[in-house]
Amino acid sequence: MNDQEKSALKRTLIGKVVSDKMDKTASVLVERRMKHPIYGKVVRRTKKYLVHDANNQARIGDTVEIQEGRPISKNKSWVLTKVIQVAQII
Repeated sequence: MNDQEKSALKRTLIGKVVSDKMDKTASVLVERRMKHPIYGKVVRRTKKYLVHDANNQARIGDTVEIQEGRPISKNKSWVLTKVIQVAQII
């Protein structure tokens, strides 16, 4: 396989940055909606991912796109690809 086919197989997710206090790392909250298997109600499931942010460009509240990558540390296997929406500063 060439490089384009390999990169196409990586998962991408969209989430919100909840912490940027670490150096070159951001914590991103990804929310998904699913139907409860018994009751049928739509419920929200959330998960936090530690994301490698090489340029420290993500800020709290930003909506970002992350992509699966190689393991960088024990808990960090995702890479920040782009900032979709910058958070509003009040």
